[in-house]
This record gives sequence, C-alpha cells and structure tokens, in this order.
Amino acid sequence: RGLMPVLRAFSVMVLCLVAVPAAAQNWPNRPVKFIISQPPGAGPDIMARFLGERLSRGWGQSVVVENRPGGANIPGSVAAAKSAPDGYNYFMATGGILLNAHTFKSLPYDPDKDFVPVAFIGKAPFVLAVNPSLPVNNLAELLAYLKANPGKVSFASEGTRSLGGMMGEYFKVLAGVKFEHVPYNGAAAGIQDTIVGRTQMTLQSATSVSPFIKAGKLRAIAVTSSRPVPGMDNVPPLKATYPNFEYVGWYMLYAPTGTAADIVQRVNRDVDRVLRDPEVAQKLFELGPVVEEVGTPESLRQFHKEEHERWARLVKATGIQPE
Repeated sequence: RGLMPVLRAFSVMVLCLVAVPAAAQNWPNRPVKFIISQPPGAGPDIMARFLGERLSRGWGQSVVVENRPGGANIPGSVAAAKSAPDGYNYFMATGGILLNAHTFKSLPYDPDKDFVPVAFIGKAPFVLAVNPSLPVNNLAELLAYLKANPGKVSFASEGTRSLGGMMGEYFKVLAGVKFEHVPYNGAAAGIQDTIVGRTQMTLQSATSVSPFIKAGKLRAIAVTSSRPVPGMDNVPPLKATYPNFEYVGWYMLYAPTGTAADIVQRVNRDVDRVLRDPEVAQKLFELGPVVEEVGTPESLRQFHKEEHERWARLVKATGIQPE
C-alpha cells in the first residue's frame, strides 16, 4: 500500500514528460499570430500577410497579423516579448529591435533575453542616391563635390535615428564630409523632396527608391550591402571604399523566450520551404527584403549577436547619444 502513491506520482511524471513532444507534434491546432511593428498597408505588413498565407497552406491553420505600429518599434517589441511562449506567437522584427538598444537609455524589453530567433526572412539593402541635377555620377565624384561644397548639400532621411538616417551620419564620419541632414517623418517625403531638388541626396531602402532610379528621377551612387542589389548590379558597394561600411535592414521571425525548441525548428523548416519558391522570393523582393538563407536557430543567434555589435560600433562612431 505504501508503494502505490509513489507509483502513481511516477506515472504522472512520465505522462507529463511524454505530453511535451506530443503537444509539439499536434502543432498547430489553432491560428498562429504574427506581431509586426508597422501599420496596416505598409510593406512589412503586406509581407507578413503574404508569408503567413503561404505558411497557412501547409499548417492547415490561418496566420493572423497583429499590427502594433509606432514608437520606434517599441510597442510591437513589447507586445511580442510579453506574448505567451506557446508556439502560437511570433514577432516579424526588423533590425530596429537591436538598434533601439543603442539609441535609448532604457527599453521595456530586452532583445537578447526576451526573444529566440526562428527564421531569417531577408535583407533590405539601402541605396545612396542623388538628384540627377547634382554634377556627380559616382562615389568619387560625390565625395569631391561634398568636400568642395561643405554644408551646402542637403541629405534627406526618414529620421535621424532611423536606419537610413544613422547610416547617413556614419557615411559623413567615414568620408570626412559635411552636409545638412534633413529628417522627415517617413521615407516617402524625403524621397520626393530629393526628386524635386529640395534636398539633393538620400539613403533609402532599395525597394523604395528603385522605381525612381529606373525612371531617371534619382541617380544611384552606391549600395550599403556587400552583395549587388538585384536590378542595380553595376552600382558599387560603399564597402569597396569604406571596409567597415556594410549595413542593411533585415527581417527576422522571432518567438518569445520559452517557446518549445521543436516548434521553433518546425517553423524554421516551414519558412525555409516557403522561401525556396522563386515566386515567393520575387514577391518578397518587391516588398523589401532580398531572400538569402533562412539560417538555423543556432546560426541566427550568432547573427543577432554580430548585428548587436555592428550597430553599437556605428552609434559610437556617430556620437549619437541615447535618449
């Protein structure tokens, strides 16, 4: 009789251990949520819905996109960090998740402790472009012009602490040139003012400026990625002149810390399968990212660490003080 309670307790423990992988095997048995920190209709929102729709075909469950826009991506990051780590909540994050750690004195989330990387979606290279009336055709001519006309050229960005804005400040430091930095509330206004000549130079995502470069309304000078940008294969990388300059925006699927490792692996494999479809890769490029490798949860943790260090160096070099 004294042995029975022990055996019952042991049986319960065994059942609990068996239940963990069983739950993972049954995943998903209800809708999956993608949290994003951009508004409905923005490129990342369209991208998340498109990717979610493709994944839902294999999962047999819908993917719901929850928009938490504004606030330098902080509201979306907090919502994702606090979501249940049950395998049904994911954060479609941009590089801003790490950049914020270096531009704010404190954050209501910890990008290292609150998230685990799941799958890499793609990189979003930026393009240094000028108004065609500026008498420059390449980087060497632009540098010569800026040095001959210190402070006379205006540079448009979507904000001093945005990816493009901070890259512009870093370019200023590396090149040893002076220009007026004009921050805008969003990319579109800065691009339009560069087209009409109110500003003469801008650094924006390849997707946002590509149509205007093709139409001759802007002239591409250099790209921020080490690889050529599709459709701008002859535009050289800034890294060729400045070896430390390799910065791109990116999109990565994260899960809240505590999400079961086998579910993370399953989602990683499924995203990889979807992104290998050339039609999907082309559609995503039209929306922003250039698809490369999905990576593994292990390799993505290393990428996360390296990006942290990369942005720390940039912020330190530009002298921008955390708010």
